[in-house]
Amino acid sequence: MTTKRILLIDDEDDIREIAQLSLEMIAGWQVFLANSGRKGIQTAQNQQPDAILLDVMMPELDGLATFQSLQADPITQEIPVILLTAKVQSSDQRKFALLGVRGLITKPFEPLTLAEQVAKILGWNFT
Repeated sequence: MTTKRILLIDDEDDIREIAQLSLEMIAGWQVFLANSGRKGIQTAQNQQPDAILLDVMMPELDGLATFQSLQADPITQEIPVILLTAKVQSSDQRKFALLGVRGLITKPFEPLTLAEQVAKILGWNFT
């Protein structure tokens, strides 16, 4: 089984650090980090991760604009994206689903179950 490669795009240092530790230590996945939408797009193009965890609320280029840029690029459009968001209203969930987002993980997330949540959303085996 090959190691999964995850790109985490979030402007909050604490969130990136906690999520990276969780995904690497619990699941053994390789994690790439980006602190902005623009850096995330560039990293996705260069690294071709298996999935992207994307914060919705970011300065400059927010999560939805970042997602739309990823979808418009033939290099990154097939990479599944999971949004990290504090917004959990059903209208927002429907909007995100219609855009083609694979799933949502609400903030604050539980670090010990983050990898399991990601695997479940993407249909990956997780043991």
